[in-house]
Formats: sequence, C-alpha cells, structure tokens
Amino acid sequence: MKQIASVNDFVVKFANVNGSGSASANELFAKSILRMGVPVSPRNIFPSNIQGLPTWYEVRVTEKGHLGRRGGVDFMVAMNPQTWNADVKEIEPGGYLFYDNSKSLPSSKFREDITVIGMPLTEISNTTYAEARERQLMKNIIYLGALSFLLGIEAEAIEKLFGEQYKGKERLLDSNKKALHLGRDYAEQHLPAIGLKVERRDAVGDRIFVEGNSAAALGCVYGGATVCAWYPITPSSSVAEGFTKWCQKFRVDADTGKHKFAIVQAEDELASIGMVVGAGWNGARAFTATSGPGISLMQEFIGLAYFAEIPVTIIDVQRGGPSTGMPTRTQQSDVLSCAYASHGDTKHVLLFPEDPKECFEMSATALDLADRLQTPIFVLTDLDIGMNQRLCKPFEWDDKRQHDRGKVMTEAELEAGKEFGRYLDVDGDGIPFRTYPGTHATKGAYFTRGTSKDRYAKYSEAGPDYVENMQRLLRKFETAKDLVPQPITANASKKTKLGVIFYGSTSPAMAEAMELLEADHVHIDTLRVRAFPFSSAVEDFIEAHEQVFVVEQNRDAQLRGLLVNELNIDPAKLIPVLHYDGTPITARFIVKEISQTASTLNVTPLRKTVRGDSAE
Repeated sequence: MKQIASVNDFVVKFANVNGSGSASANELFAKSILRMGVPVSPRNIFPSNIQGLPTWYEVRVTEKGHLGRRGGVDFMVAMNPQTWNADVKEIEPGGYLFYDNSKSLPSSKFREDITVIGMPLTEISNTTYAEARERQLMKNIIYLGALSFLLGIEAEAIEKLFGEQYKGKERLLDSNKKALHLGRDYAEQHLPAIGLKVERRDAVGDRIFVEGNSAAALGCVYGGATVCAWYPITPSSSVAEGFTKWCQKFRVDADTGKHKFAIVQAEDELASIGMVVGAGWNGARAFTATSGPGISLMQEFIGLAYFAEIPVTIIDVQRGGPSTGMPTRTQQSDVLSCAYASHGDTKHVLLFPEDPKECFEMSATALDLADRLQTPIFVLTDLDIGMNQRLCKPFEWDDKRQHDRGKVMTEAELEAGKEFGRYLDVDGDGIPFRTYPGTHATKGAYFTRGTSKDRYAKYSEAGPDYVENMQRLLRKFETAKDLVPQPITANASKKTKLGVIFYGSTSPAMAEAMELLEADHVHIDTLRVRAFPFSSAVEDFIEAHEQVFVVEQNRDAQLRGLLVNELNIDPAKLIPVLHYDGTPITARFIVKEISQTASTLNVTPLRKTVRGDSAE
C-alpha cells in the first residue's frame, strides 16, 4: 500500500461527539498551523441539537491558498463510535486513521488500504486525571499533542495559543501544556511516522482569520447602523451578538457612558422586522439578521417597507430548507424568496458577499443603498461564510467616507417652498424625496401607508395612480443596477465559447476548479455575480458565450431562474451545476460536473485531473 505523502497540502477531519469539549482542541489544531505561516481552511459540521449527536471539524491545510472545501479526507481522527463506519469510508486510499485503541476493535472495522494509528487516549487520560470532565477535556488535548508530533506542528505554536486563551488562568495553562506533552511524548515513543507534514512557511501574509458573521456585524457598525432588532435563529444569531460586542466597544460615549445604539431581542421575527421598519421610517439606520425561516415570517413587513419605501437592511445567513430544513448546514436557498419577498409585484436588491471581507463591505454598503434607494436591501451570506473562520484580506475603511443618506428634504428646503411629494419622481430615477419626522413644523409631513396612494401620499385606488407608482418603483430598480456592486469577470487563457457564472460562498471552490480545468486544457471564462438587479455586464457575458454553466448550492437552480426571468435568457443556454447536500461545494464536484458536460460540447476531452471524490 502506498501511503499519501504531502507537505502543507492535505485534509484532516475530526469526528467527535457534540458536547465533548473537542471544539476548542480542534480549533487550536487549525490555528497552530496558521501560526506556522501555512494557510488553513477549517469548517465546522455540527448537529442542530445541544449535546450527544455527531459533529465534525474539517481542516484543509493548503499552502497554495485554496480555501474552498476539497472533498475527501487524508487523515481521519475518529473519536465517535456512532459514525465510525462512515468516517473510515471517507478516507482516501493511502490515507490515515487515528483512533482511541483503549478498547480493541475487530479487524472488520478497518481497511487494508489505509494506515491505522491507535493510541490509548482514554487509558492515558484516566490514569493521569481523576475528575470525569477533566478526563474528557484533557483527552482532547492529548490527541492534539499526538497529532502535532505526527504532523510536525511546533509545540511552541500551540503553547503560545494556550497562553492567549488562558491569560490570567495559569492553572489551566499548566494543565493544558501537560496534556499536550503527554500526547507528544507518547507519539514520539510509540506511533509510526507518516507521510503528511506541516512545514513552516510565510504564506499567510497580512490576511486575517475571521468569521463572516462577525465581519458583517462590524460592517454594520462602520456603515452607521444604530438599531438592531433580531430574534435568535441559526446560523445568523452571532451577527446580532457581534454587533452588540462591537457597539459596546465603539458606540459608548467615553465621558458619559451613554449607549449610542439600541439592540432589541424581539419576541419573534415579525416583531424584529417591524421594529427595523419603524426605526428606518424614523431616520435611523437599522437592520435585522435572520435565516430562511425568518424571511418567510417577515414577508408582510418586507412588502410594507418596499411599497411605503422605507430603508431596511436584512442580513440573511442562509441554511438548508424548506421549513426547519437543516439548521446547521449551508445552502444558497433563499435567492428567489428574497428577490421577490412579499406578495404582489415586488423586487428587492440582493448583495452576494464571497468571504468575510465582503461581508464587512457589503453590510456597510447595504445600509447606504437602503437609504439611497429607500427600500429593503438583502445581504445574502450563508452558514459556510458566516459561522466558519476564513482567511481573507484585511478590512479597509476610508475615514473620509460619508454615509449616503439619499434624498432627504431639509427644513430649509421646505421653508424655501421647495415642492414636496413623498412619492414624486423629480429626477427620473424613480427615487422620491423623503423627510424625517419632525423636520418642519407645518411642511413635509405625510401619511405612511401600505395601501395605494398618489405621488403626494394621498390615499388613491385610481388605476393611473397605482400604475404610475408601480412603474416608478421599476425605474428605481433600474437605477439600482448602477449602484450595486458590479460583477467580476475573468477570461480564460484562450478564447472560449464556454462561460460559468457563480456567486457567494461558491467562490473559493470555483477558483480552484478553474485552475484544474485550465491545467487540463478546458478553457472557461468566469463571472461572479455580486448583486441583483443584474447589471448589463451579466447579460453581455451570457450573450458572448454559446453555453454558460451556473454553479450554485440549491436544488432548483434559483440564480439561473432569476437570470432567465429577469434577462429573458433562453433556458437552454444556461447549464445548471447544483450541489445541495448541506456541505460546502467542492472543487472536485465542480470539475466533475463541468467536465462531463463540456466533453459533449466539442471541448478537448478531459484527462482525469484529481482522485475520485467520495465526499463531494
């Protein structure tokens, strides 16, 4: 049997039991490699219960910087008997299985084409520690120590992380160091050498390691949000929690201690969006964070904000649906429900960040767009970006940047006799002027309603008034095309008739897939959609290619449907590439799907580019 041998390029997966305390040890594993200058891309795969069910933590060690999920496992740390068979099956031929052999297992539980590494973790921990919970927690650190020795991870890197984690708690620091070296010493004396190694590099640069939800929360602070109303829902809750943390740091008056923000955990999603609509009407920059089921419940208030033209920002961290679906799995499954949220003829602006940096930028941009366009703005991230730590470029902010409050008529303008019609289009861009409550003692007031009205906000069910208003809303949507983040295109090394469109968290896997396809002489131009409505560049891209793949993580090809519906594209021209099992899409999956179709389109036949993917 030929063992997998690789330096700084492999996948380690931890199979644990939720609530066992393994999360901290597994995260230390990933961060210690990062501290050695080698990029990592970790992902939590966890259950939607509190304790007892299986949980996994997958770490891709990737000196080349590929941050998408690769698929397949080179080194499995199998600590959960419940999932043993599936975990062992997932290991690549020539890979490694590390497990607790305190109790013997029959030979039928193993594979002949992998290297099995047993270590009596429970026995070592029980011999060393007396208290049950300490035994469990320290067992995790013991296996961290063993892995660090096997893979060549510097003990000093882990100890430095211990020092940061347990600053002021030296008793915990010493006990963790002891457990770490128990594992390292045992591995040095008893375990075989393996072909996977981590070697120190300087490949991380100035990139930061952060979750998308925390980044989005910080973006809301920088974007000027002062009000957040929310109801807890996985995987978005940490957006509001992060906003609270950042506000306590940046939005408390140093002299008086006064809070310059309002954060309300509402009784449900309906109440939370209602509060945000009210705050937006009153002139505050306000947002809510939710996921698919919350969007479903918020529909009526979203429609009110659209028709009454009230600025609202909604950060939707998508998960698997429908109904409760898969609360702790990732998908891009809310595209259509957000684009046309509420009943009647509605169209909403959507932003699609690809990583935490864009979560930061687009959350701030969404608040500007909400004010500029006087409408709900959706930031569609997902669990993969939101709840996993990701390497990305440092956040940037221009301190000279001014918040775009849009068309707001002032007291001076009203006093000077400037005509005010709340729904009067004076510039031809579909966007009327608004006033803040209390702007003028006698002028500029209007009645905000969700029913049909004329251009001066007077109730009207007259057909021409309704049609005029609805057509103006369409003009505003057209105006948005030039205001939203524009798509990013990249040309293949050779002229090609094939294109591919993708968006959001699919981006890192797409980048790697395109490298693999280019290396095999399959040339495809790419376009990353960053917003809806689609700019003319999207239509031009499709027009310039005979066939265009649309890669997304949902069953019904929602972005493809939006492209067909909004741009009147021939559906036959757009080829769906769909991944929706709840795990992040992989480069292997994309290459496999595109290569199978490309071979029928008179494209140079593909050689086998990668090992078979058992975990696409």
